[in-house]
Amino acid sequence: MADLNKKIDALVALGTYMHANEASFQSAREHAIHANSWFTDEHIGIAAANICQAFLDREKLISWMAQYKPVEHPVTVGITMAGNIPMVGFHDFLCAYLSGNHARVRYSSKDAVLIPHMMEVIADTDPDIRSQIVSAEQLKGCDAYIATGSNNSARYFEQYFAKYPHIIRRNRTSVAMLDGSETEEELHELAKDVFLFFGLGCRNVTQVCVPRGYDFGKLFRAFEYCSHLMHHHKYRNNYDYHLAVYLLNKVPYLTNDFLLMVENELPFSAVSVLHYRYYDDKDALAASLSASEDIQCIVGKGHVPFGKAQLPALDDYADGVDVMQFLTHIK
Repeated sequence: MADLNKKIDALVALGTYMHANEASFQSAREHAIHANSWFTDEHIGIAAANICQAFLDREKLISWMAQYKPVEHPVTVGITMAGNIPMVGFHDFLCAYLSGNHARVRYSSKDAVLIPHMMEVIADTDPDIRSQIVSAEQLKGCDAYIATGSNNSARYFEQYFAKYPHIIRRNRTSVAMLDGSETEEELHELAKDVFLFFGLGCRNVTQVCVPRGYDFGKLFRAFEYCSHLMHHHKYRNNYDYHLAVYLLNKVPYLTNDFLLMVENELPFSAVSVLHYRYYDDKDALAASLSASEDIQCIVGKGHVPFGKAQLPALDDYADGVDVMQFLTHIK
């Protein structure tokens, strides 16, 4: 318990450091943006604030860890992290750290600055973290694995790690269910679920499900405050490219000059594109989406509140798999 308390102290200190946005953290943010032009200072700031609020609060950490028994015989876990949004791998890092196991971490080249920097800040309070969690390009010889990647890489991971305890994550996305009664404020909040991090996260809404006859004008008006995204060159290039593709292929689309909406049953959509589909039976659709392995979360009334998709709690595990339970029961 003393060791766990020391770790929690170190995490709380990290939260204080990040919240203060000291010069060294500002420098790390700048380096992360230079390494990945999809990262912006605004988005890093939002991700950092979410981590501080949801993951680095002392009472929340104590309550969460009270559900798990401490590891008696630590093992070595190999972790392959994603890098689609800033610090997306921090929850796996946090679980490995608090579980007491050793970890070898292969950071994504898209996000190889921020979490290692955060680890060094933790080391100021808990120097033992440097031997517990190490960066590694090769993850051979581990006792268990957690790997996050595309559907193609997941097939490779499953083959390579088949004989070891493992968690393998594939592509997932999120959808919103609307019924037409949403207020302007609710749709304004939905814009955060769609556009935050340019829509690149698995918790970003990439498809809206609507009743037939739905008024998309109301949705576009509520989204208008996000038009500044067109000032980002990579987002604008995506918009221009997909607009050209739809025009050449005569695909019907709706647009407000910074977002393309296309009717498509598939939940996955490209950056700058939002799919929509019609439904006749809302309850049946909700049941189908809840059972789908492609869906991370559903946003809407009776589901994840509008604007909260990118605010996961400590126990909001990716793919619904309890990572801490996995890490504390490896044989």
